[in-house]
Amino acid sequence: MANQPSSKETLATKLYDDVDPLREDIRLLGRMLGDVLREKEGVEIFNIVETIRRTAINFRRDPNSQSDTQLTKILKSLSKEQTIAVVRAFSYFSHLANIAVDKHQNLTHRAKQIAGDPPEPGTIPLALARLKNAGVSGEEVRKFFEDALITPVLTAHPTEVQRKSTLDAEREIARLLMERERVQTPKERAANTQLLYARIATLWQTRMLRYSKLTVTDEINNALSYYRITFLHELPALYDAIEHEVMACFPPEGQNSSFPSSTYLQMGSWIGGDRDGNPNVNGDTMREALVMQSTVILDYYLEEVHALGAELSMSSLLSSFSPALLELANASPDTSPHRVDEHYRRALIGIYTRLAATVRILGASNVLRDEVGTGMPYSKPEEFGAELQIIVDSLMENVGSSLIRPRLSTMRRAVDIFGFHLATLDMRQSSDMHERVLTELFAHAKVEFNYAELDEEQKVGLLLGELAQPRLLYSPYIAYSKETTSELEILRTAKEIRQRYGKRSIRNYIISHTRNVSDLLEVLLLQKESGLLREKWDDDTPPSFGPSEAEHDLMVIPLFETIPDLQRAGDIMEKVMSIPLVRHLMHKQGDLQEVMLGYSDSNKDGGFLTSNWELYKAEKALVKVFHRAGVKLRLFHGRGGTVGRGGGPSYEAILAQPPGTVNGQIRLTEQGEIIASKYSHAEIGARNLELLVAGTLEASLMPHAPEGSLAKRMQKYEQALSELSDLAYKAYRNLVYETVGFTDYFFIATPIVEIAELNIGSRPASRKSTRRIEDLRAIPWGFSWGQCRILLPGWYGFGGAIAAWLEGDDEKAKSEKIATLQAMFKEWPFFATLLSNMDMVLSKTDLGIAARYSELVTDKKLRTKIFDRIVAEHKLTSSYLGAITGDKERLQSNPLLASSLRHRLPYIDPLNYLQVEMIKRHRKAAVDAPEASDARAMRGIHLSINGVAAGLRNTG
Repeated sequence: MANQPSSKETLATKLYDDVDPLREDIRLLGRMLGDVLREKEGVEIFNIVETIRRTAINFRRDPNSQSDTQLTKILKSLSKEQTIAVVRAFSYFSHLANIAVDKHQNLTHRAKQIAGDPPEPGTIPLALARLKNAGVSGEEVRKFFEDALITPVLTAHPTEVQRKSTLDAEREIARLLMERERVQTPKERAANTQLLYARIATLWQTRMLRYSKLTVTDEINNALSYYRITFLHELPALYDAIEHEVMACFPPEGQNSSFPSSTYLQMGSWIGGDRDGNPNVNGDTMREALVMQSTVILDYYLEEVHALGAELSMSSLLSSFSPALLELANASPDTSPHRVDEHYRRALIGIYTRLAATVRILGASNVLRDEVGTGMPYSKPEEFGAELQIIVDSLMENVGSSLIRPRLSTMRRAVDIFGFHLATLDMRQSSDMHERVLTELFAHAKVEFNYAELDEEQKVGLLLGELAQPRLLYSPYIAYSKETTSELEILRTAKEIRQRYGKRSIRNYIISHTRNVSDLLEVLLLQKESGLLREKWDDDTPPSFGPSEAEHDLMVIPLFETIPDLQRAGDIMEKVMSIPLVRHLMHKQGDLQEVMLGYSDSNKDGGFLTSNWELYKAEKALVKVFHRAGVKLRLFHGRGGTVGRGGGPSYEAILAQPPGTVNGQIRLTEQGEIIASKYSHAEIGARNLELLVAGTLEASLMPHAPEGSLAKRMQKYEQALSELSDLAYKAYRNLVYETVGFTDYFFIATPIVEIAELNIGSRPASRKSTRRIEDLRAIPWGFSWGQCRILLPGWYGFGGAIAAWLEGDDEKAKSEKIATLQAMFKEWPFFATLLSNMDMVLSKTDLGIAARYSELVTDKKLRTKIFDRIVAEHKLTSSYLGAITGDKERLQSNPLLASSLRHRLPYIDPLNYLQVEMIKRHRKAAVDAPEASDARAMRGIHLSINGVAAGLRNTG
């Protein structure tokens, strides 16, 4: 069995000597869980769990002890029933440890603010101070907020293994744990302890796994819970805080110095609109998504308006009101003599009545509190916002400004941010689907019988010619295939939703697997077929070029995913923007065009280093192309949870973008369990949102063009990384795609098969029913490597690339090259962030545990061939990473994460040990008795998957 690296041993020994408040909270929660175990499961199970816990901790303290052997012996002796109880216990230990870690991160952040410490990186005050010191003016900062668009986009990918019931219970435990920080009387502390125990007991008796597969509706509902917890309140509050900080740092000078009223930070969603590979998403799910989203925001408005009516009780006998407010009050259906002098209340009753009518028109929800009389529904959220503004203005004019905060100002902001749609729903589909639909439409219209067989030049010519035609290809009198009918209906549904909920409800159409110019033109033509693109042509203009007027509803966004696609991205967009019709439509979009970059598939295709480098190069190429075309570029980063899928700290990732790629415009996906870790607690959620804005602000306005000798060094750095990327690509591809038996090894030595059977998402794990790595989705690919603690997509190829780069050089040349890499780490944010992310991945990697998973491969020759290569590459990568950064231990530069991990790992390790043992038993039983199905065994495996994912956090 492989031992832990000595660096981990040193770190663990040092950290475990400390006793800190975090450790005390983990002990408290663990002790309570132990008491629940003793009460609910009996003393025997409690003793087994406690023995395993102590043994696992001893092993983390001293990896060279006999604890590993003892732990293995204990776990192998467990019965099925005992195994499931132990897995559940350690899964909840991990969950509770996470709660304590989050609490102390919040407390640390608060303590620094209270102590008046200098602002931390990623905060708005520090970002503004840096900009001011760099000579950026207040006018430039205000202009940034006027034009910016920053959008976290929530997606439903199959890595979120926790049920909403579990998350709700954990939020209550977190609240009670934080409550213990305030001064409590003995009676209050006893009551808190009793409640905390009760909530942990509830958690223990709450089913951890789903019995049925998630539907799209379930995924929508899960995502909406984070709006109620975090976004509805924290987004408006962040707007207020940012405005205050900007005005304080850059005081107004003149009439045009006020803070802009733009909505620069908005929410997006893919849930219900992402059809790529998910047959469960269609026009009905899009409608349902908007109804459910609208329900959340309208319910919020109704509650807030009602509460505001209770607060604003001012009488005309004691206060004055603006003429506009009196007019609004007189339009109210409220005729109660008890409120005849309470004009704010009367106005708000009228607003509530109109909101209730709006709810009924949109079909969003049932109005739980009956309104007074009847009113006209709002035709758009701006009307609602204007009436709230009348109340704001009246209070401001009549010495009532203190009454505006927090409820009225928060709601007024919320209307601008969320409208009646809550979040923009993106649409996504694969280019292959568009080609099939148009092939059928062209054939039935007798325009072209073999569209799919045409070369690219022929396709472009045909599509442009068809876009110029006033008629449609579609006919209501022809019976089309189910696939074509569904795709056209989805586009018509988008038009209907925009008319119902506003233009911001749906405005983006993303094309997966974009490889050619024709992929974008196909979607424009499908928009035309659905009434989403309307165009007129001059009589004397050739029909295929030079539109005099055209408008479309949905921005067509290419998604470049694989390494070859990223390498072609600049050329494709240059050709696209040279087409007059397309350029005209971009002008209608404000001379702005979005491009999406896929981190997951590029990593699975080419490995960690090459994926990051090709993404960086693609961004630089796009900047040049867009600059020449006079079009503003907005990048949409398809980041996942794992580093292998583009995960890692968002603030650092934004600052590491190539110069000129941000410019106040950025969208990025938030996926899987990352959504829960970032936004299930309001304070942590607010911090993460602030990080996004601060990062975008700094990346957009800070001077970052290298000058003089640094510019020359950057050329050298990029050349070095290009060479390393080529070598890393070869190493990664050789292992994953060229090594005979690697696919078999992966499917046996990881729990990929068991993950595919988990009810954790509505999307299938593979695009096709094959065992080819190429057909496997990048998400379960990365998820599986995380479960077996190798996390291969986040580091493999780096060490081998450097070794090959140095091969054949004398010692002096090798030293110079290492010195170059060290300088790159110090001077190049992109490279520093790349290595920081790799450091985090390697801190969670455990080759001792990974070796246990490799033993699932019964073919010893295959096991040795593959695992020995992984071990050798891991050794090289760890060694060269330390040589470049100068760190002797993992996470030496990130003590907070190091502390968090050392508290969590002892609870995760036993889950991995048990998972291997359960998989071994289950697979053997399936061979010995294929007709028999042991649901308990599979349940135990799935529970362990849940626990490991929760403990490691960013594994999906």
